[in-house]
Amino acid sequence: MKALPVVAVLIASPALADLEIRFEEGAPKDRFTLTQMGGCALGPSAITIDLGGSAAGLIFDVTGSGAGVEVFQPFELTAGAGQVSTPPAVRDGDTALTLGVTGLSDGQSVAFTIDVDDTLGTRAITVSDAEITGASVVLTQRDTTRRATFDATATAQIAAPDCVS
Repeated sequence: MKALPVVAVLIASPALADLEIRFEEGAPKDRFTLTQMGGCALGPSAITIDLGGSAAGLIFDVTGSGAGVEVFQPFELTAGAGQVSTPPAVRDGDTALTLGVTGLSDGQSVAFTIDVDDTLGTRAITVSDAEITGASVVLTQRDTTRRATFDATATAQIAAPDCVS
């Protein structure tokens, strides 16, 4: 019996560039952290955080007058400012903001603080992890759009193909 040679064919396949978005309740500022994970870089993108579908009717409270209650905090970048190409224009009571990024290397983060208020619960100035459930994140790259929703741990994760391994 003859032994047949085994030939392995290597084919380049897309790797997933996972973007994790985490919300952290804080006083007086709430924090969103966007971290690139998954082993490859995320290219130029627009990232929209949309609170419209949240369980608690969440809004951004960025001024002392308007839709929010008591304490307010404007949008403030706290990490990764060099990766932000377009900071969002956020008005008091908005339910969505869009952040333009030039790209994120694996493990790199962009973070910002802002005040998020609850419009349906009894503690409007405090947002629990579960209250952000149902809010969404939309990642747009070139002609591709991907969406994820926040879960009860206040985390959303988008698998975004953007590199070849």
